[in-house]
Amino acid sequence: MPKLHLVSHEICPYVQRAVIALIEKNAPFERTNIDLDNKPDWFSKTSPLGKVPLLQVDNEVIFESAVICEYLDETIAPRLHPDDPLKRAQHRAWIEFGSAILGTIWEFNTTKAAEVFEAKRMELQSRFEMLENALQDGPYFAGKNFSLVDAAFGPIFRYFDVYDGFADFGVFANTPKVRAWRQALAMRPSVRNAVAADYPQKLMNFIKSRDSELSRRIAAAAQ
Repeated sequence: MPKLHLVSHEICPYVQRAVIALIEKNAPFERTNIDLDNKPDWFSKTSPLGKVPLLQVDNEVIFESAVICEYLDETIAPRLHPDDPLKRAQHRAWIEFGSAILGTIWEFNTTKAAEVFEAKRMELQSRFEMLENALQDGPYFAGKNFSLVDAAFGPIFRYFDVYDGFADFGVFANTPKVRAWRQALAMRPSVRNAVAADYPQKLMNFIKSRDSELSRRIAAAAQ
């Protein structure tokens, strides 16, 4: 097996996808966290887009989380994608759907406007209701087998594990299958171990630093 070195950030959800895949495959790897606000020179020279995750495979570099996960799935057993080409394509599409949800979460976390915050909350609720219709009997996205879709959504649900500490925004109110899936992923060792124990506090620190509507609501809930 080649030497794998994952360049990471402590709270990045895209990094978590790659970490989950690596853990599921029992693949040894080195992980280096960097400060994206103060990127080291070697990273800027190595990462074409200046983003994490970045996977160094011996002396070669792969960037973009979806590509990294695909590479890992093609080269290290067990396979996490379905064998059937159509099912595999559908799984890739739902991973992209997850990326769209992460974009909405970013705005939910950072907007300063209360009306935009509410619009993003409603958008999240709508997206999870769409997802409800795609789920099977569980416990995972496609049934009993853990997949790369699960690796993509574990980090998404982790945000709400932190939010739940101070408020319920109702985005899962009409999605019992999604709630059950979220719970199953929270119990999966690879998902739990994709972040350090201080992840919740680091996420809260990031949200508070944005002086956003969400940070104001956190402060109000703490009073």
